[in-house]
Amino acid sequence: MKNSTPSLFVSVLPLLFLVISLSFAGFVFGKGITDGPAQILLFTAGTISAGISKIRGIPWEEIENSIVESMRNIISPILILLLIGALIGIWIRSGIVPALIVWGLELMRPEVFLPSVLILTSVVSLATGSSWSTAGTVGVALVGVGAGMGIPLGIVAGAIVSGSYFGDKLSPFSETTNLASSITEVPLLSHIRNMAITTLPAFLISLVLFIILGFGQRTVDGSGTIQPVISSLRTSFQIGWYLLIPPFLTFFLIYLRVPAIPALIFGIVSGSALAVITQDGIYKSDLSFWENSQEAFRSVLISASMGTKVKTGQEILDNLLSRGGMSSMLPTVWLIISAMFYAGTMEGGGMTRKFADSILRIAKSRRSILTSTVMTGLGVNLLCADQYLAIVVPAKMYKEAYSRKEIDPRNLSRALEDSGTMTSALVPWNSCGSFMALALGVPTVAYLPYAFLNLLSPVLSLFTAWTGIGIAGKKK
Repeated sequence: MKNSTPSLFVSVLPLLFLVISLSFAGFVFGKGITDGPAQILLFTAGTISAGISKIRGIPWEEIENSIVESMRNIISPILILLLIGALIGIWIRSGIVPALIVWGLELMRPEVFLPSVLILTSVVSLATGSSWSTAGTVGVALVGVGAGMGIPLGIVAGAIVSGSYFGDKLSPFSETTNLASSITEVPLLSHIRNMAITTLPAFLISLVLFIILGFGQRTVDGSGTIQPVISSLRTSFQIGWYLLIPPFLTFFLIYLRVPAIPALIFGIVSGSALAVITQDGIYKSDLSFWENSQEAFRSVLISASMGTKVKTGQEILDNLLSRGGMSSMLPTVWLIISAMFYAGTMEGGGMTRKFADSILRIAKSRRSILTSTVMTGLGVNLLCADQYLAIVVPAKMYKEAYSRKEIDPRNLSRALEDSGTMTSALVPWNSCGSFMALALGVPTVAYLPYAFLNLLSPVLSLFTAWTGIGIAGKKK
């Protein structure tokens, strides 16, 4: 006989398995957990959830429909992810990323580099609304600049992630910002203004911290470290102002609200054209036109699909720039699909709903409901490995409770982003944490202590919940 409401004990079994198994896998595999172990464990937890639901009498068709509905929401992010992989490979091969590294090394001083990274990535992400696009383009170049200066890459990546998520949270073009606004029925601009109450203080504190860390980089030997890097890159690539055309036009298209997918395709095509025309490794005057065409065709396709292999003579730069390609993003795509499978089985079996009911029985006051919202967003990021779920699941859980307690929904939409959006990049097996690690070439655990904006946002959200400072008024 079908039981539409599972008990809390039954609902917690798949979750308990996932928590224990992921913790053990993290200990065993370290940063390699997202190369397959986390995906298998998510599928296993989903299978346990589906099996329990089947025993309870829920038809498999109903569970499958929930899985399919869950999968439908990730098609666009997966396409964007694959295109960014191709973009990184092409922009390295065309010389765009190496040129940005050269100019960054020539113009920036080590002591101002870290705060400059935070500001630059914040501006780009605010204009584009995408943390992934920001980290996957200018972020890759900035990691190279930091490496050339001898600055620890964990700190550099932390500044990049912080700045990238500033715009992902506050930009009106951001998918997560629009998602949180729409699902809570809060006007977009009201949602953004209310989020500034926690985001701007977090940004200012982060800026001060990176300024302090920047002073510690004065000891970097620029003459001994920077100049050989610049010389190696100029020898390996043709560097010129024209390399700025594809990134400028790509960001301008995104700023004009051209959808991300066609804008990224434009960036890939224009970068491929530059690679064919300008770089000596592709166009060689001593070859015939037919031989040049074959070489260009081969090089562009390999860079877009498998990534670019760079040999500058500088080992750290070679490791950082030998990357990209759609294939590099496949572990993250696998991770997202696995997370959606698990989330779909939990939703279809009514287990997610049971968690919501159980939490809301305990959370009675405004303070406890706001606190529960933040902690649930963090928990979903840890256990379901996807930032979209970390926004949607808590929104569904708490929306009615906020209305019943007459708590302004702007508080809900802000809490969703302070926790769901901002902590996603801090979890190694989360789709965002996995992407940032792949795109920047820095393990999540290495940049996590320095992603100050991401760490401070949920803390400040809890501060407003417990003090009442910055809490929006009652819903009229």
